[in-house]
Amino acid sequence: MQHLEVVNQMARLILVCGPTGVGKTTYSLSLANEIKAIRFSIDPWMQTLFSKDITTIDFPWMMERVNRCSDQIWQVSEQILAIDGNVILDLGFTTKEQRDRFANRARDIGITPEIHYLDAPQDTRKQRVEKRNTEKDPSVYAFEVTDMMFNFMEPRFEIPDQEELKNGRKISA
Repeated sequence: MQHLEVVNQMARLILVCGPTGVGKTTYSLSLANEIKAIRFSIDPWMQTLFSKDITTIDFPWMMERVNRCSDQIWQVSEQILAIDGNVILDLGFTTKEQRDRFANRARDIGITPEIHYLDAPQDTRKQRVEKRNTEKDPSVYAFEVTDMMFNFMEPRFEIPDQEELKNGRKISA
């Protein structure tokens, strides 16, 4: 009888971050296929659950709902990681505090989180958003990002520092 060697694969948790229009979802889709991971993206969750409730851009209101969705996504992610599955979180991770919250959750269950930071010039990102808004490709388009939304989010993104990236990477997108 032939014995199959069981290779214990260590689960991976990848947090994808970057400013608006940098290509987080496109990158996450490609990476999920490459490493056989379950991918969670915040945009469709927010679109499905809260788009009808949005009357104006209110950052605290929006972040409270993003955090609710993120907590639910984490509950499922934790189950996937527990069975050595790979998880990619495309949740925006606008702030260091958001990234730290997920990185600490991962460490609490014995997973070393990887932060993949995507970066591109503002004009390039703005062109990508315009293209996405026009093409409405369902694999990456959840809702229209207006100039007002783009400009609103631009100063709010906090670039990861070297300590955050020690197990991850910076990608020029």
